[in-house]
Amino acid sequence: MLVLPAYYDGNSVKTVDDYKFSKNQKLMITVLDEAEEKKINEIKSLRGSLSKYADPNLIENEKIAWGKAMGEKHGLR
Repeated sequence: MLVLPAYYDGNSVKTVDDYKFSKNQKLMITVLDEAEEKKINEIKSLRGSLSKYADPNLIENEKIAWGKAMGEKHGLR
């Protein structure tokens, strides 16, 4: 298998390097979607963006919050 860098000029796919294709040569084309890559990078950049709303005093309560909520909702058995 040979990997060739290429680009789409609006009409056809052009290889960066000169390469002679044979007639009816089979190709496998992988499209690198820059828009999708940008979305992924934006999502990664949102990590920790809500940390300014965190209350460090409540972190210990997170460990028991679910059990406490279920006890309040369903009563202790």
